[in-house]
Amino acid sequence: MRIDAYEDPGPPERRGGWWYLAWLVRRQWPRCLAGAVFASVWMVLLAATPYLMARAVDHGLEPGDLGALAGWTGAMVAVGGINAWLGVLRHRTMTKVRMDANFRTVKVVVGHATRLGAALRSQVGTGEVVTIGVGDVQTISASLTAVGPGVGAVVAYAVVGGLMVSVSVRLALVVLLGVPLLALVIGPLMGRLQGRETEYRERQSVLTARIGDLAGGLRVLNGLGGKGLVADAFRGDSGRLREQGYRVGAVTSWIQALGVGLPMLFLALVTWLGARLAAQGRISVGELVSVYGYVVALGWPVAFLIEMGHQLSRGVVAARRVVAFLRLEPPRDEGTREAPAEPSVLHDPASGVRILPGRLTALATSHPSDATEILDRLGRYTPSDATWGDVPLAEIPLAQVRARILVAAPEADLFAGPLGDVIGAADTYLRGAGNCATSHNAPADATQQPVADELAHLSALHSAAAEDIVRALPDGLGTPIEAQARNLSGGQRQRIRLARALLTDPEILLAAEPTSALDAHTEATVADRLRAARKDRTTVLAATSPLLLDRADVVHHLVDGKVAATGTHRELLDTEPGYRALVARDAQDVEPAEEGDPAR
Repeated sequence: MRIDAYEDPGPPERRGGWWYLAWLVRRQWPRCLAGAVFASVWMVLLAATPYLMARAVDHGLEPGDLGALAGWTGAMVAVGGINAWLGVLRHRTMTKVRMDANFRTVKVVVGHATRLGAALRSQVGTGEVVTIGVGDVQTISASLTAVGPGVGAVVAYAVVGGLMVSVSVRLALVVLLGVPLLALVIGPLMGRLQGRETEYRERQSVLTARIGDLAGGLRVLNGLGGKGLVADAFRGDSGRLREQGYRVGAVTSWIQALGVGLPMLFLALVTWLGARLAAQGRISVGELVSVYGYVVALGWPVAFLIEMGHQLSRGVVAARRVVAFLRLEPPRDEGTREAPAEPSVLHDPASGVRILPGRLTALATSHPSDATEILDRLGRYTPSDATWGDVPLAEIPLAQVRARILVAAPEADLFAGPLGDVIGAADTYLRGAGNCATSHNAPADATQQPVADELAHLSALHSAAAEDIVRALPDGLGTPIEAQARNLSGGQRQRIRLARALLTDPEILLAAEPTSALDAHTEATVADRLRAARKDRTTVLAATSPLLLDRADVVHHLVDGKVAATGTHRELLDTEPGYRALVARDAQDVEPAEEGDPAR
């Protein structure tokens, strides 16, 4: 069976950690069964070598029968060759088992994160998701060794015990009772390890999230002089995580030490008892040799059984974290009413903001978070009493809202890939979803689609004043872009995000601070082109830049999250001192609009 990294992983098991591990096994049961068979036969043949050696000594070496000696020796060589081949098959099969579990878990986690959508950030931290994707997935896949070497160890242990019955019942009882006694000693440590591992993973996810926040806000922290304060807090959290790691390591070290030491004591006891029986003449020299061989052969299954317990203890902790994530659910979409068929007014009663259709509206406030909250309510990312036409947004099916209203966040994620794909990812998704937010100029002839796509990309880039970005890159739209566009400047990233939003051509575009990182000249160009590109389309900009505000048809001045005044930019400058104080710091950037200027 091959591994298809793109196949449907199937509905995951969410009842608990053990259930999830069992689901991973069921999803690839033929491969897991093959791994268990290969491992079982491999370990049993390890025990067959001492058996054959005992026969070579008793029937060939001791009586001087060279033919029998050669026959038994040849059998040992053949068994060794077969076992080497089985070892390769076992390792290859178990590698595929681990890879399948890895890919399958990644797919169900990523798929569920996609289904959660905007609700993801409100329900779980970024660090938790990163810790699951980086650490827990690997731990879960490693724990599936239990279905191969683990099963093989149990089978081989039983077979060796049965072989030793033919040598000595006393030795067989010691072998068969040895591992249960080891489990009684190591079992409590496994339970403690699960508790310590759970706490460690939780602390790790918190610290991972803090690393991301620290890296993202490093420049701001430097500017505010808060780098040292945050660094001290991070150092304290890191120290606590390190101490928790030491506690996990202490339990793990005891398990590993006992896993090595106790089996050696157990096998030494078997060897000592076998030697006494041979000295008393109760077993033959060949049987004594076989006992020594069985002792060596038992080392593998005993070691695998202990390792299996260790990996399963860690794997079930990781699986519980995955299950907890999979149990998260987005808010229920109970919308049953149809969205307005025609462009209609968006109204946010909490702030008093009214968005007229076909207009360019600006929200100006000294607190950007107030404007962001309004956009989230109008885009139905947070519960509210907002209405669209005469219909409450909450009563419209979410799919219809997403198809026609686009919220362009200032820090929206940019995925790695060619620039053309980075810009067109949203448009491609919307076109595949078959909603009405696709480009109105998409050709019906599929053979024209690549050309039309490139023209649409170039048009969106022009509207965002981002053509210079394409010209500066070595392969234009085909140039690879790193995740979050780290190989671009802040202003370039902002224009790429704006171009991506414009490419989707939504009926209603809600954008927060789309030009805050641009110089005045580029910002003025973006303002003019954005107005032209969105002519007769509903557009809302949260901004305090006079260059954008002067191009708006309507400006809402917000104070404490509520509309304090409404008018054009120049009307508010003349009549509202608070508005003038908010935006006049850049007023010199605004050139007087001539009569008939389309910007007014």
